[in-house]
Amino acid sequence: MPATIPNRTARRAFLALQGLCEAPHRGQSKEDLSEAIRRLGFVQIDSINTVARAHHQILFSRNATYREHRLKALVEKDRALFEHWTHDASIIPSELYCYWKHRFAREERRLQERYEAWQGSPFLHECDGILERIARDGPVMARDFGGTKPSTGWWDWHPSKTALEYLWRTGKLAIARREGFQKVYDLAERVIPADCHGAEVEHHEFVDWACRSALERLGFATRGEIAGFWDLLKPAEVEAWIAENESGLETVMIECADGSKPRAALRFRDSPELLDNPPEPPDRVRVLSPFDPVLRDRKRAERLFGFSYRIEIFVPEERRVYGYYVFPVLRGDRMVGRIDMKADRNRDVLAVRRFWPEKGTRMSKAFLADLDAELDRIRRFSGVAGIEHAGDWLGAG
Repeated sequence: MPATIPNRTARRAFLALQGLCEAPHRGQSKEDLSEAIRRLGFVQIDSINTVARAHHQILFSRNATYREHRLKALVEKDRALFEHWTHDASIIPSELYCYWKHRFAREERRLQERYEAWQGSPFLHECDGILERIARDGPVMARDFGGTKPSTGWWDWHPSKTALEYLWRTGKLAIARREGFQKVYDLAERVIPADCHGAEVEHHEFVDWACRSALERLGFATRGEIAGFWDLLKPAEVEAWIAENESGLETVMIECADGSKPRAALRFRDSPELLDNPPEPPDRVRVLSPFDPVLRDRKRAERLFGFSYRIEIFVPEERRVYGYYVFPVLRGDRMVGRIDMKADRNRDVLAVRRFWPEKGTRMSKAFLADLDAELDRIRRFSGVAGIEHAGDWLGAG
């Protein structure tokens, strides 16, 4: 009969694997930062800068000594990291580039068929011309090709922009750097380190790595969670891997935070003690990015933490339950609330509009002091001088 893993143990194990059980003020070098990203697997990028862009806040929430210039150096100078897609745009260790080649091949077939059906064969000539120009003249941005048509999505960009994205998504180009968050494209072989760019892996090795590395980072996972971690695999590939590695896997039952029926999950039979006796996370308040990897899989997060979370950016204002861009709040191993705030750089303040506690969160003086301390850390990180609380920021309901 499968062993049952208590909910609290499962939460702590997952937080430990996600780097949230380590001392948050330990010194961090550039090499430490690179290793932290390697352990996470990837860090999602998002353009919205309400307080800080998602990748910076994800890394800051794990280590308060994180500095943006170290990440910039790792990506743009050392080339230890590259930018591409997992489930969304992400920063990824460059040694994993060989596995992304399998994604490039799939994307090339899918996107070329879709685009040619929409616009016809001139698209490929556009790509050829862009590659020739970059090879001759160096890195480019989409604006270098003109075109001011407003965009409503990938297929509504002007042809050169679409061609640039196609060439990036299929591995011909890479992101050399960003200027004001705008991509600067160059030939992949001039961006990705030669040993990473030249490495090749067979399909079987690719599938084994994608499944194994996902389960290592998740600790325990359903088949869908394994497939969805990197967003590189088809469900049939995961099923085949599980069947082939059955002797090294075991099923466990993970207790749900709401007391509902435990959920079956897989883990490695030789899992480290971390999964049975995880460390206690620091008992401090942390404001997480809406794109934090702990919460990326909303259904998993709800089962583990009892925390139902939705980004309401695209929800009409009159239908929002909380707000445009509301941040999850973690304390120890529990999600304790969500907060609506913004770094108002024109007024040089962190404007705190509202905090909504989760059921069971005690609004004690000690908790509010810890929350204020975290808001001050966020203020300093976002580069504003003060904090401004709305008059009803702790209002009920």
